Amino acid sequence: MFKKNYLNSVYLVILGTFSAFSLPPYNLFIINFVTFTLFFIFLFNKRKSFSNNKSFFKYGWFFGFGYFLSGLYWISISLTFDQTFRFLIPVAIITMPAFLGIFYGLITYLFSVFYSKKMIISFLLFSILFGIIELVRGYVFTGFPWNLIAFSFTENNNFIQILSIIGTYSFNLICISLFTCPAIFILRKSRKEIFVGYFFIIISICFLIFGTIKNNQFDLAKKTKNDYTIRAISPNISLDRFYSNQDELKIINELIHLSNPKKNQPTIFLWPEGIIPDSYLEDMKIYKDLFSEKFSKNHIIIMGVNSLKNKNNEILYFNSLAVFDNQLNLINSYDKVDLVPFGEFIPYKNVLSLMGFRTVTSDYQSFSKGSGRKPLSIKNGKFNLSILPLICYEIIYSGQLFRDQKFDYIINISEDGWFGKSIGPKQHFAHSIFRSIESGKYIIRSANNGISAIINPVGQIEKQVKFGDTGYIDFTESKTLKITPYSKYGNIIFIILILLYIFLIFSFNRITNE
Repeated sequence: MFKKNYLNSVYLVILGTFSAFSLPPYNLFIINFVTFTLFFIFLFNKRKSFSNNKSFFKYGWFFGFGYFLSGLYWISISLTFDQTFRFLIPVAIITMPAFLGIFYGLITYLFSVFYSKKMIISFLLFSILFGIIELVRGYVFTGFPWNLIAFSFTENNNFIQILSIIGTYSFNLICISLFTCPAIFILRKSRKEIFVGYFFIIISICFLIFGTIKNNQFDLAKKTKNDYTIRAISPNISLDRFYSNQDELKIINELIHLSNPKKNQPTIFLWPEGIIPDSYLEDMKIYKDLFSEKFSKNHIIIMGVNSLKNKNNEILYFNSLAVFDNQLNLINSYDKVDLVPFGEFIPYKNVLSLMGFRTVTSDYQSFSKGSGRKPLSIKNGKFNLSILPLICYEIIYSGQLFRDQKFDYIINISEDGWFGKSIGPKQHFAHSIFRSIESGKYIIRSANNGISAIINPVGQIEKQVKFGDTGYIDFTESKTLKITPYSKYGNIIFIILILLYIFLIFSFNRITNE
């Protein structure tokens, strides 16, 4: 019995591990047709043969553990930059997949509770539970919607255009059903059941047709020359700047040199997240003469810089995006809302700080959460635009980035050096593609030690500085796209889709009983 349970555990971990290779940067989505089919068949046959619901939690947990272990190992790299955190590396490698595996364990436990001997009903139930729990994972404990199975299709641009209507979570739900479809043909007992498999195949073909038409229409749309250039800077400045006394002025001069400003050319220069290591937003005026010399009135500089505020005699720290003119007068600013647990703040700080925990990215107290996110207006001389600011990690959230749709572009600044040369920065970048299609907006991304890019409203990468390279890219012309249905209705569409699945369950239950 022990040997059998051990083999089952190894089998499920292997399935989960292989599924992770469907994600960026590998994008071998075909693997999921095998792994998800085998996973569902395993669960269906196990539940059919005995009624012990408690065992089912561990089945999902083992699958999830393998999936997240191979897909998120790179998180531990962020602990290598500070000697005091290195002892936590083995813990991080195991703890994060073990925790996220709980969500998958909950999926399979609930599957065993609501299981039906009618295979099609169990198939639909499996999809519903997977879709709902993945949505929950994106919200609870500040949310971590990383590596949804939907990202398997990142490189299939025509197929993912449906995101503009239904969004990532709805698409994720349909992807789960699609990947599990081969199980229908293997376990079928009647022709009626096969029609469900054909239905999802037809849905997939419709997605491809819709995406092809949408992309063709966008390609034929007329480009408009912008009144100004947005230049996204992509440096590779070492993270040692946070841990050693590096010359901040030298870093700023390097950024200015890389920006290559032309005084008569109206340009917005976009610098990455937290690129200034020692000065706070309030201190930047000390470089006024340097910026006045190198930049002109035709220039705006957007950069990531920490800021501090005094509230009730307490100093609060913020990870901020600041918009300056050429004399470092502050035009507008935004304080990051969605903070990284343990990276930027300590959850349950009163308890964990007593145990010696502190944030990875700073030597002082946790960052504070900004008051809210809304478009930033930039009105200065020749510039009149509105941007939606997203700092690093915030790009991963679907359906909760904005309510006010009246902005021109999404500006994303990031520091991807925390994850070295692993697959992490490439996974992070994939989220930008999904957000551009959902919102129907251009995303201009500046990343230090990562991928900087201009992504158009249909998720096509128009320009990029590849991972590991240094340089800049210019956004000089654009096309407009109507507001997407998903921008209007958000995850209400996901709720409608869940209700449709439930309707199908009751319908098939009635049909099979007749």
